[in-house]
Amino acid sequence: MILGICGSPRKKATEYVLVEALKILNDAGFKTEFFTVRGKKIEFCRHCDYCLKKKKCVIKDDMNFLYSLLNKASGLIIATPVYNGGVSSQLKTIMDRCRALAASNNNFFKNKYGMAIAVGGDRIGGQELAIQQIMTFYILNGVLPIGGGPFGANLGATFWSKDTLEDVMKDDEGFRSLRKTLKKFMEFSKIWNK
Repeated sequence: MILGICGSPRKKATEYVLVEALKILNDAGFKTEFFTVRGKKIEFCRHCDYCLKKKKCVIKDDMNFLYSLLNKASGLIIATPVYNGGVSSQLKTIMDRCRALAASNNNFFKNKYGMAIAVGGDRIGGQELAIQQIMTFYILNGVLPIGGGPFGANLGATFWSKDTLEDVMKDDEGFRSLRKTLKKFMEFSKIWNK
């Protein structure tokens, strides 16, 4: 199963792009699930070390549902709006809270693979920096990062929304980077899951 995680608290450009990516995967025969931070209660990691001692997170909130989805997923697509040149605070909270998964099982993310999508209000508004944060999360946790390859989608899919849903829908270059990254992602998935 491929899990799409939307790090935007709004139902706008980032969610639209991620849903489109999941539709492409569904059309290609992949089973997908969608999770959004929008409307969810997800508290910040307290770095209390409870998870190191008890092998689970002390906080009981909507992360518990996400933990179960992450457990079932073989592939991840994390999408974020660009906030101050990086991932959204909601997505960063999810990444931090995944510490409990690694504490419960050091190999929790082993053999999973992932790609990244970043949507910025400016054409060069921090999309690559946001994707690097996602890729760093993948690498630190043992997820194999998948980029789009050279010439236009090196690290992943990048979009320019001009801060509107309508403009992200018209971002041909963004959708080209998405298709290119999804192609590599699907190729890898078919080889990896043989």
